[in-house]
Amino acid sequence: MQQFLLNLLLAFRNLKRHARRSTFSIGAATFGIVALLIASGFVQWIFLDMREVTIRSHYGHLQITRPGFVESGKADPHRFLFSGDIARELSENFTSDSKGHILKAIVPRLSFSGLISHGEATLSFIGEGVSPSEAVHFGDALQISKGKHLRDEQPDQFIMGEGLARNLGVTVGDKVVLMVNTIGGGINAVEVMVGGLFNTVTQSYDENAIRIPLETAQQLLRTTGVHGWIVLLENTEYTDSVLEALRNILPDDQYEVVPWYALSDFYNKTVVLFGKQVLGIKLIIAIIILLSISNVMAISVMERIGEIGTAMAIGVKRSGIMGQFLSEGVLIGLIGGSSGLLMGWLLAAIISGIGIPMPPPPGMARGYTGEILVTLDMAVESLMLVTATTLIASVHPAWKASRMQIVDALRHNR
Repeated sequence: MQQFLLNLLLAFRNLKRHARRSTFSIGAATFGIVALLIASGFVQWIFLDMREVTIRSHYGHLQITRPGFVESGKADPHRFLFSGDIARELSENFTSDSKGHILKAIVPRLSFSGLISHGEATLSFIGEGVSPSEAVHFGDALQISKGKHLRDEQPDQFIMGEGLARNLGVTVGDKVVLMVNTIGGGINAVEVMVGGLFNTVTQSYDENAIRIPLETAQQLLRTTGVHGWIVLLENTEYTDSVLEALRNILPDDQYEVVPWYALSDFYNKTVVLFGKQVLGIKLIIAIIILLSISNVMAISVMERIGEIGTAMAIGVKRSGIMGQFLSEGVLIGLIGGSSGLLMGWLLAAIISGIGIPMPPPPGMARGYTGEILVTLDMAVESLMLVTATTLIASVHPAWKASRMQIVDALRHNR
């Protein structure tokens, strides 16, 4: 340990002695970590925003359904209906505790599909019967662009996606007819009024979806049951722990508890795709730093051949010579990485304050204002990457310096 600290002290003095070259090396490391933080931070923010929007507009944190509903529910949804209400029972089992497990809301959902008609136009739709009060808990992930959200006092009104309304040629205030197959196998229809238009981040959903009050949906389908309950938590980080607790409470043969990430195929594929892109960026930055530091260290070795010969002549071992140059590489990485972290954090804060206007991605209904999210894990990982890269870049020059012959190195002083 003492030898390591001594090598760092000598490395620091050498960096000060060759200030111009050291500034270039540290600058390369600083640039690398700033670029990595900005790129990774932007992608990390996209992941976080997409995750929360996906949870609040579609799946919730957890879904409680009949076993097999996720795989087979679309083909035969009526086979997976619940007749009871477990929301109150579960709410009593989950209160604030030392782990912070809090259920924010448990709301019922009734899924169905059918035909929607207006005038001579008829289109298919996918619908959900929901509690009008759930909008308080789920925030603005489902944005009402025109009209109003569902209300308990207006059961004859419903909301529909902007794309579906556009294709059907209706707007707020128009009346349409919903026709579905009932639970008993018959056909039922109801005339309802368009109370509002909504949009989400998913364009295909907006072109097919409607939401109506749960009681109206049950009357339309002639049932008193629901297909499941959406569980919304206070914090997404509690998903796995609450998932395990619910699976322990609810019988496996009657209930299936599914987390949001098992349902969101689009989100999972996006994470994999962007993750590989970030990995490519990390590789490119590592190569740039590797080449830059390796070149600078090689020049340093050439300029200090006489100094190396003198050190070995007075008894410094070859391992000591190598350790000294490796210490310089590590110190360059630490100094450049630390300054890069500070600059990257400040730049991320400035960019996030201004915002990054982004157009709607393919398949999305609306654009967004991006930010840069710098996390502790990301900062530590970036610092380790830069330090490891500068260390690796120093290995070959350090090895060459330690392999010099004392006589040849001393002769270089003449």
